[in-house]
Amino acid sequence: MITRELARGGQVYYVHNRVRGIEREADHLKELLPGVRIEVGHGQMPERSLARVMQRFMDGEVDVLVCTTIIESGLDIPNANTILVNDAQRLGLAQLYQLRGRVGRAGQRAYAYILYPPSKSLTERADKRLEVIGDLQDLGAGFRLALRDLEIRGAGNLLGEEQHGEIAAVGLELYNHLLRDAVTRLQGKAVVESPAQVTVSLPLAAHLPPSYVSDERLRLRCYQDLAAAATEAELDTRGRGLADRFGPPPAPALALLLTLRVRLLAAAAGALGVERDGEAVVIRLPNGHGLDLPAVAAQFRGMSTSPTRLRVPTARRPGEAQWEDVLVRVLRELGRLERIRQRAAS
Repeated sequence: MITRELARGGQVYYVHNRVRGIEREADHLKELLPGVRIEVGHGQMPERSLARVMQRFMDGEVDVLVCTTIIESGLDIPNANTILVNDAQRLGLAQLYQLRGRVGRAGQRAYAYILYPPSKSLTERADKRLEVIGDLQDLGAGFRLALRDLEIRGAGNLLGEEQHGEIAAVGLELYNHLLRDAVTRLQGKAVVESPAQVTVSLPLAAHLPPSYVSDERLRLRCYQDLAAAATEAELDTRGRGLADRFGPPPAPALALLLTLRVRLLAAAAGALGVERDGEAVVIRLPNGHGLDLPAVAAQFRGMSTSPTRLRVPTARRPGEAQWEDVLVRVLRELGRLERIRQRAAS
């Protein structure tokens, strides 16, 4: 892999985070890669020697820099587009994330290879760290990585003096959700349900196909990431990240994004559910919702209403908008009316 990247004109970091044995590792690489210019850099070198090595690497006079994690911050070498991290199980999640960010700084495609001994049994925490660093590859993943790191390392009891708590058992996001609900109830306030409580069942095959995201654990992580979007803007951002990472979404993935969008819009409109009913999709609203459903239905062809329901027919005539687009527009209108109703009530 090193020779392939060098053939493309790039430079390579080879991270071996132990000063003892780093020269031996460099000698081994020189035997494997004759003719490749390899230098060593680490924090225990004399300052002038280290500066000279780094300057030569920046000037393109060194092809492979065998180094410790001394490079994890402060370096910006655009031509370095590949990094190999040896014995990655020894490093923390934040370190791995910082090291991965040392490459791809010039907008070109970059590669990070996280290596660990295949015959060595990893600890549970090390295995989780490697799984997380492999999953979080989209832009802006730093905050979510910090949350996962906190889950892996554990956190203290938020309501006591102990240096350990129950966060790791349920995950930080769910723990915060349960804690927020408990505090809200103790304050005597009503607990507002999340969009996840809205039932959505559309006549679509909505999923991420294995042919699109082949790894099962990564596919599950993508589902969780998309479902965690709290706004349409956030869902759009995560959808773009999915496309950047795996390519244009196939029809089932687009249907999944539509289903999640419908759930967010339905929650904003105060709906209980959006469900298939024969050749229509029905939007269910609670009793006493206070919205003028006939006025909404009059804006769209073929819709019918009852006191708590709006029916959007899925059979469309040639030239008419697709029922999916009509459904989204209806939900947006219901959401607008719901916001007006809430402002008037307050």
